[in-house]
Formats: sequence, structure tokens, C-alpha cells
Amino acid sequence: MKRVEVPELLDRDLGTASEVEAALADLARINRWFGGVSTTLALLDRVVARTRLAQLSLLEVAAGSGDVPRAAIAHLRRKQVGLTTVSLDYSFSHLQTGTCAVVGDALRLPFRDDSFDLVSCGLFAHHLQPSEVVQFGREALRVARVALLVNDLVRSRLHLVLAYAGLPLWRSRITRHDSVASVRRSYTPDELRALMESAGAAGIEVVRNYLFRMGIIAWKHV
Repeated sequence: MKRVEVPELLDRDLGTASEVEAALADLARINRWFGGVSTTLALLDRVVARTRLAQLSLLEVAAGSGDVPRAAIAHLRRKQVGLTTVSLDYSFSHLQTGTCAVVGDALRLPFRDDSFDLVSCGLFAHHLQPSEVVQFGREALRVARVALLVNDLVRSRLHLVLAYAGLPLWRSRITRHDSVASVRRSYTPDELRALMESAGAAGIEVVRNYLFRMGIIAWKHV
């Protein structure tokens, strides 16, 4: 299945405030039900097992409502590992109030080199053109001390069929449009691996999860 660039409505908040709010709630459900949260937790477990760090800092890019970072904090707390997070999004309207949050450009991260142990993103890479994925990867590896974690969809025809079948689940017309568009413009594991290699990752791990989710760990050092 060839990758097709389809603009997504939430990228430009093309809806009313209530529709955008409903779309962000839909995204939280997608992450909770269909492997988004569990993929990030699996990546974090691998990082902890390799580094054996008892305290981690993480920058979540395109964080939205922050549901995945909150789940990550609770998950690692049960393993006696502390996690502090900062959320970044291009739009203040996407960020949950009361969190440590920054409005900024993912392709020009407003942080110094080695500011965080980890940089993470979920359902973000497919919004970028291949050259932008490489640029983001370079920026993330500049800001990260340990690794970049990429959590995203896997493009396939069967996944597209399931996206259409799931349309009645979503509250927002934005989600009903974007859920299909996201599958059509997403990458395959081999494509993302190659892009992370071009970004300068020293080592790459790929984790496959259920319902066409994948996770990439782009290590800064071997």
C-alpha cells in the first residue's frame, strides 16, 4: 500500500472548540484501546532494562491531552522508577492545563542539547514528510541524552479496512476524517527504521504491537 499524503483536520484545528475537544478525547481512547499506551510503556521498559536508571526525564512531543505521559508516570512508579515529563505541542489549545507544557516547533525544539533523558512522540511521525521525520529525529537526538521513542501506526491495507470499520466509535467528525487519513499517510517499520538511520541514530530497535502499532527506539549511543 503506497503512502498517500492526506491533510488532517486536527493539525489545523479545523473545527469548533467542542469538536477539537472531542477529537482529543477520541485520541485518548485510541491510545488506551488500540495499543498506543501499551506501546510506549513497552519502549520505556526496554529503556529502563538497558540503562538501569532510577530516574528519567522525558519530553513528549505533540503531547495533546497528555494521556500517554500520565500513564507512563504511573507505570514506572510501580517499578520504582521516577519519571518527570514536559509536554510540547504546536497549539496551546491541545495542551492540558496544569501540566508542565511548552508551545513550540517539533522541527526546531526550543531546548538545549541533552536537556532530557528521552524524547518521545505518539501518533506524530506520520504527520511529517520523510525529510521532516529525519529533521525531527536529528532535533530529538540532539535534545535527548539517551534515546528517541517513536510510537506510531503501521500502514497496511487491512489497517485501512479496520479504520473505516471503526468510524462509528468516534465522537468527533474530525476523528472520523483523521483516523482514515492517518493510516493512509503512516509509515512501515522498515521505512521508519531507515529514516531514523538517516537522522543519525546509533542503534535502532523496532517493537510491533497489536492492531498495527509499532514502536521505534532510536538510541543516541550504542
